[in-house]
Amino acid sequence: MKFIILALCVVAAAADPHWFMMDATEVDSVKHTWESVKHNEVDILYAIFKAYPDIMAKFPQFVGKDLEKIKDSGPFAVHAGRIVGFFGEYITLLGKESTQPAIKTLLNEMGQNHKGRGIPKTQFNEFKTAVMSYLSTHGDGYNAHYFDDVFDKMYFVIFSNLDGHPV
Repeated sequence: MKFIILALCVVAAAADPHWFMMDATEVDSVKHTWESVKHNEVDILYAIFKAYPDIMAKFPQFVGKDLEKIKDSGPFAVHAGRIVGFFGEYITLLGKESTQPAIKTLLNEMGQNHKGRGIPKTQFNEFKTAVMSYLSTHGDGYNAHYFDDVFDKMYFVIFSNLDGHPV
């Protein structure tokens, strides 16, 4: 039954060229909040790894290392830039009809890459929880409902890939 519902959602999303559009107020708010923290890459990744060490354990270069000691290292900063940069790129693309194909491509690639690494949905949800927690204390004008929507749309595509059904 779950497969049939997912299949119908995928067909509906693929058929509607506006499936990813968000209200302008919502997009502006999300972009404003993200703008206030986007340069805190190291702090954001640190908060994620601190809250969820199981996520840190998925990165071979960090396995078995003391988070407090690696936080200020070059490799940590580079990886933080990649992770936060990906999320920032996604947010930058929100709100324009012309960027919807780019969003789908970006998220499908993310889903395929993480499927190949065996990353479970639970860790994506942990990532969401950690990022939203960080934003709630550091993000200017943070609105949990808007960021829930942003993550739900992102995870629809990524999780479809994890389930073997790219959008």
